[in-house]
Amino acid sequence: MEEIEVMSWLTLDAISNAAKSSETVGDLQVGHCKSVFCKIEEDYLELCYSDTTSNYLRRYEDKDEFEAALAQRKEEEGEMSYEENPGYKDEDFAGKDEEDEEGDLEISDEPENS
Repeated sequence: MEEIEVMSWLTLDAISNAAKSSETVGDLQVGHCKSVFCKIEEDYLELCYSDTTSNYLRRYEDKDEFEAALAQRKEEEGEMSYEENPGYKDEDFAGKDEEDEEGDLEISDEPENS
């Protein structure tokens, strides 16, 4: 893995736009960083945007190293899929829609007159 510091988000945006496919982990609206994982030709890259520390570009040696870094970043950000999350069970969400429909809370578009 190679890493270089990038001073401008515009530079990271230009690199990201040149990629054929990418996956984003994190959100600057909610957290302090966002990583964009992408591939350009034969290079596997991670573009890290940060509002608190240095921005950087990482180049991974191969697809395996790239995918391991992507999985690690998802775990750090809490973005594991349901299949990967051992705490998730289908029955945790079973019947939730029916309970919501049976509640006695009414929502109206009309304003209340006081």
